[in-house]
Amino acid sequence: MTTVGIATGAGRGMGLACARRLAELVDVLLLVDRDGPAAAAAVEQLNGEKHLATAESVVLDITDVEGLARLAGRAGELGTLRAVAHAAGISPSMADWRRIFTVDLVGTARLARALRPLATAGTAMVCFASMAPYLEPGTPDPDALAVLDDPLDEKFLERLHDVMGPRIEDRGVAYTWAKRGVHRFVHHEAVRLGPVGARICSVSPGHIDTPQGRQEQESHPSIARMVALTPLGRTGLAEEVAAGVAFLLSGDASFVNGTDLLIDGGVGAALWGAAAQRR
Repeated sequence: MTTVGIATGAGRGMGLACARRLAELVDVLLLVDRDGPAAAAAVEQLNGEKHLATAESVVLDITDVEGLARLAGRAGELGTLRAVAHAAGISPSMADWRRIFTVDLVGTARLARALRPLATAGTAMVCFASMAPYLEPGTPDPDALAVLDDPLDEKFLERLHDVMGPRIEDRGVAYTWAKRGVHRFVHHEAVRLGPVGARICSVSPGHIDTPQGRQEQESHPSIARMVALTPLGRTGLAEEVAAGVAFLLSGDASFVNGTDLLIDGGVGAALWGAAAQRR
């Protein structure tokens, strides 16, 4: 039986780090990225490192429904889907609120829907979320959460704007809510996948030293202050996040399903503790 893995956003950063770990878990690895040259370079790099898996590139925008169908078709042709690390996504400085939701949440739901027919006993998927929802104070609006739980609705963005109003147009707010949507989508998808013996989880990185992370830090000085508050006193590494992903995708995590792994160096704990002391 040939086992197949998929790593999205695999051209650089955390996606590439995850791809390197997946390359030891499967026989064939599909490296997905919208940047064709980056995907091709990643394939050349991984194949040159002589991993267990043979890598091949797939140039794809994760929001492209037809492209996702072709990706699922290729994975099915190659063998049994074993592991998916979905790291593709964008951050607040990269797009407006609509695009942030479309890539980070709707794209995640579309990918999962396309791959769902391939899921079988032992299949595992990890979706990238963020620590951002953990840092937002208060209880989210239940009406907004109800809309958030249906990201594949054709009028999803309009419905969300109707409930939340203009504040959802703030890119930071949109990012936080899109990643909250990923957390919730994983909960629902775990229930759908469980009966066939498949699993899905999410990871929520803190500030990680990647090109995208450095771009965000340049745009938002508050990130430097957050790093200073991190108990470990530094930013995280892509390889550290990939190690968490690799665990969740491995057989060692065979009873871990529908949950989130926070990989933030303890900054959330520091902020929660500071908030508690103020009360």
